[in-house]
Amino acid sequence: MTADDFLDTVRDDNETALSRLGSSKALYALTGGEMESDAVLDAAATSALAAAETYEEWTEDTGVDCIADAAVVERDQYETVVDDVADHDPHGTPAIQVYLRGLDDDVSRVGGLVGAALAESKRATQMSGFFTGEADPQTASTFRGYGGSLDDLRDEAVAALGDLCDGDEDWGRAAEAAGGAIQAAYDDYVEKLEAMGVNPKPVC
Repeated sequence: MTADDFLDTVRDDNETALSRLGSSKALYALTGGEMESDAVLDAAATSALAAAETYEEWTEDTGVDCIADAAVVERDQYETVVDDVADHDPHGTPAIQVYLRGLDDDVSRVGGLVGAALAESKRATQMSGFFTGEADPQTASTFRGYGGSLDDLRDEAVAALGDLCDGDEDWGRAAEAAGGAIQAAYDDYVEKLEAMGVNPKPVC
């Protein structure tokens, strides 16, 4: 398998989940149905902080550059967003980060980073669109830039896997971790919508 094959495989195998994570319902699920600026920013801050803490912990026992870069991107995003959140109090660890924190080798972790970047980029696009609709172009631009940074991290992580993976078994483990991260985010999306009595399946 090549790096390009890997990314295509992950996208194809998780097409439905990624599509729904990129729908407007994903933001509704993330905010618990509170579609207001403060709630969106609060959810975004919680997500970015948890991601930063995951990747910062990983950097303590790995020399993979993309992981260190991911820690910087997420920490910067958190510090940018939290400035606009009054008395931010992180409310739990997002499911995708719970999954990632269970990975314990470089191949799996970098694979998981690819999946997380794919999933979170979808949600960043929704947040950018939300703030565009709220006539807040500056915040919309913040999330648009964040989404671009996630796409860059995705590509950097895929390239890193080209060096880390030694044969199909490694590529398969990386793909499993990427899919696991996406599925963790998707399962959380489904659970939250169903708890609010919303059908998670139709894409809107």
